[in-house]
Amino acid sequence: MHFIKKSLKFTLYFLVSIIVYVLLSIVISYITVNKKQEKTDKNIYLSSNGIHLSLIIPKKNLSEEVKKGLDLSYSSKYVRFGWGDVNFYLNTPTWNDFKFKYAFGALFLNNPTLIEVNAKTTVNPKWIKVPINTNQLKQLNKYIFETFKLNDSNHKVKIEQKMYPYSQLYEANGSYSPIKTCNTWVNTGFKCSGLKASFWTLFDFGLLNKYQ
Repeated sequence: MHFIKKSLKFTLYFLVSIIVYVLLSIVISYITVNKKQEKTDKNIYLSSNGIHLSLIIPKKNLSEEVKKGLDLSYSSKYVRFGWGDVNFYLNTPTWNDFKFKYAFGALFLNNPTLIEVNAKTTVNPKWIKVPINTNQLKQLNKYIFETFKLNDSNHKVKIEQKMYPYSQLYEANGSYSPIKTCNTWVNTGFKCSGLKASFWTLFDFGLLNKYQ
């Protein structure tokens, strides 16, 4: 009986902590940083699959450091970048493949991460346009480049896989956690670059709402 009470108490605390975490995440996402933006004729883009945020940059605006080692065809005009947990990415390509152990590992274990690179030829009308000036673009390129994990020869480390035939996956720096997720990775890149962003956001809408 004592064990049951302790288990129920632990479960209650756990559920309450999750609720508080989600509510705080929503509230904090509405706090905007870098509100004032200069007018510019350059643009990048944001995309979301409903959960996972990615950023898209015209290939011509990528630094040589970022492009080096990436398999980008001549016809590619835009490059999409996303960040995430290796195990969750490779073992959960769709929500039909979801298993709790992968989600738990992504959030609470020190698992390796990856950066996804996906080349595009045209602008998707669902992408959200984000104005960006030259200095912000420079800082964002720096942020993306520093996300790539380099080997001893200072080359990007490609992850061989067949699950995502239109994407290249590379080893990345950083560890996934409840504080640093795929969406906070994009948001942090915006913050560091001086772009309008959320103070912190767990959800994709935290950043999307700043530009819609």
